[in-house]
Amino acid sequence: MRCNPLKPFLAASAFYLYNAVVSHVPFYFLRHLYLSLILRIRLGRGAAVHMGCFITGRNIVIGANSVINRNCYLDGRGGIVIGENVSISPQCYIVSLDHDPSSPVFATVAKPVVIGDFAWLGARAMIMPGVEIGEGAVAGAGALVTTSCRPYEIVAGTPARKIGERCRDLQYSLRYFPLFNTDILPE
Repeated sequence: MRCNPLKPFLAASAFYLYNAVVSHVPFYFLRHLYLSLILRIRLGRGAAVHMGCFITGRNIVIGANSVINRNCYLDGRGGIVIGENVSISPQCYIVSLDHDPSSPVFATVAKPVVIGDFAWLGARAMIMPGVEIGEGAVAGAGALVTTSCRPYEIVAGTPARKIGERCRDLQYSLRYFPLFNTDILPE
């Protein structure tokens, strides 16, 4: 059975169009429509993907009321599952595909990333392949998370290490839709 050579070109073109053009359109409705209908990214009700996010790979699920702030990198080639009410701060990287350093052919290795409900990633946190961020856990700003975090654990540093525990009685529902590419909220 022969593979259609046009199929990877069309997929790459769809992602290119999103990353180069659509992600910079200042209207959530249009960005979310493109993500859902064209790229087939699953977005929960009330989820917000802000401007400038770079997305690759279709294996991404974003839960209800979760916020992917501006200029984040989501590598869905190996799979990303983001729970509900997750706050992902600006310029975070979530990587799900890596290379095997022992491979003589530089083979790729896909390891899904799972981020639990109410988790919070600080600005410029990087989550590496195969990591699970437990419910309510926090990765501090600039953290390099190479191993999984237990629920409600607070980690920081490079590599990230446990520095504390978070309150377990989380009751909020995120709704963060600032206007255009600002932090100004509609009244």
